[in-house]
Amino acid sequence: MILASFRKPLFILIAGSIVLALAFGIRHSFGIFLIPISKNNNWGREVFAMGLAFQNLMWGIWQPFAGRVSDRMGAGYAVLIGAILYSLGLLLMGIISTKTGFVIACGILGVGISGVTFPIFGAISRSVPPEKRSVSIGIAMACASLGQFIMLPVSLILLQNFGATLAFIILSAFSLVMVFLSISMFEKPIEHIEAQDLSLKEVLTEAFYNKGFWFLCFGFFVCGFHLLFIMTHVPSFLIDKGLSPQTGTIVLALIGLFNIIGTYSTGVFGSKIRKPLILSFIYGSRAVIILIFILFPITNLTAYLFASLIGLLWLSTIPPTQGTIITVFGVKNMSMLYGIAFLFHQVGAFLGGWIGGKVYDLTGSYNIVWYISIALGVFGAIINYPIEEKSLSKFERRVA
Repeated sequence: MILASFRKPLFILIAGSIVLALAFGIRHSFGIFLIPISKNNNWGREVFAMGLAFQNLMWGIWQPFAGRVSDRMGAGYAVLIGAILYSLGLLLMGIISTKTGFVIACGILGVGISGVTFPIFGAISRSVPPEKRSVSIGIAMACASLGQFIMLPVSLILLQNFGATLAFIILSAFSLVMVFLSISMFEKPIEHIEAQDLSLKEVLTEAFYNKGFWFLCFGFFVCGFHLLFIMTHVPSFLIDKGLSPQTGTIVLALIGLFNIIGTYSTGVFGSKIRKPLILSFIYGSRAVIILIFILFPITNLTAYLFASLIGLLWLSTIPPTQGTIITVFGVKNMSMLYGIAFLFHQVGAFLGGWIGGKVYDLTGSYNIVWYISIALGVFGAIINYPIEEKSLSKFERRVA
């Protein structure tokens, strides 16, 4: 009876939002650890960047499997296992000092992230009526953004007062709260939500033969490249320009703060405006903002303006991307199909994080990666525009 009360839509939304706030918030702070950990272990920046890149790649690889578990068994199993691995990964990142060990620890955390993030959206989507899905996802993503805003100063305080190792250990202990919150995501056995009960092969076939799905995937690749490059390297980029470490922390915090507005807004607008059009606007706007940012002198003011504007476009791609997948393919297999699209996102993240560190170690500058980011933003704007947002009929599903 008590467990049933925790399965109510409101409880699922609240618990899921808190888990997202912790999961996204803690990992959003990793950029402020780049220089301290690299100096403590006498590494170049590529090692830390490779660790975070591998983390995101493992997140992407395991996301479809976590999504499949969520779609078939309920999100609770994915969230519980993910929370345990998330905490373990943080602990190991703090206590391991070898290059290979650090990268492996980051990978463990990446597997954990796959369980405590997007399966939650499946649980939320299945718990509310169709007309409330877009707004509910927007609310959940806004809470994830609030977590980014809150956890950055918390992480900085821990780093400055206890050092990187103990800071990671404390964050690891704190993340165990997600284990308790997974209770509400243990859904009732998932019944046939749609008339068609497609096999795994049929689900994948209908997606892979739909060009709009591929366009979404390639657009999401761009999103991943942007996010991890900025999150990992912008604090160090600003220090290189003579600004303080606190400025970099404020920049990441502002991204999280303004992301609350961005994610909620695209969740709301997604029910009124064609979602692929929203995605084209987001990617194109990123390209323009990045270009203006690097052309002007880097000061505290321009850094804060950049963070505020890019924050509006940060995770705002998620509601329209998820919403488009739900509209075209339905909610039953949403977590798995979104997981496949997200794999592309994380391949982009891997390259954005790793190339940023590699290019800096080779050239002493991030300029090349900034221009790559601009070109990818233009590409993302172009490729999302023609996507058709319409549900596949039963006949189309069977012959896709």
